[in-house]
Amino acid sequence: MPGNKAKGSKAERELVKLFTEHGWRAVRVAGSGIGEDSPCDLIAGKTNRKAFTIEAKSSKKSIIYIKKSQIEDFITFSYVLGLKPVIAARFNYEGWLFINPTDLKDTGKYFALPLKTAKEKGKKFSQFFE
Repeated sequence: MPGNKAKGSKAERELVKLFTEHGWRAVRVAGSGIGEDSPCDLIAGKTNRKAFTIEAKSSKKSIIYIKKSQIEDFITFSYVLGLKPVIAARFNYEGWLFINPTDLKDTGKYFALPLKTAKEKGKKFSQFFE
């Protein structure tokens, strides 16, 4: 079974492919998920559209937890670059859902994204980006 890093890299490559298939340009951010130096997983943009920073999360469980400091750094980094932050979440058998970070639930030390919230607030690629 692949480790979390390999799983994360695979998920990020899958997202880059998804953006490319829809006529966007997307790049993985080198070193994402390692230390504090890379505050997002992908940067994506399309001519005449707003560009986005993307934090990708995938889980077999029905809830995803993300460190608060990671999301705060991600949002700050996005605004410094003038880009819009978005969480790309994939739960088993659900496909990718795109969610505004403000829709995450504050649990104290972490932000949580339950599958139920992702399905209520999240959008499929074409709904979110087109």
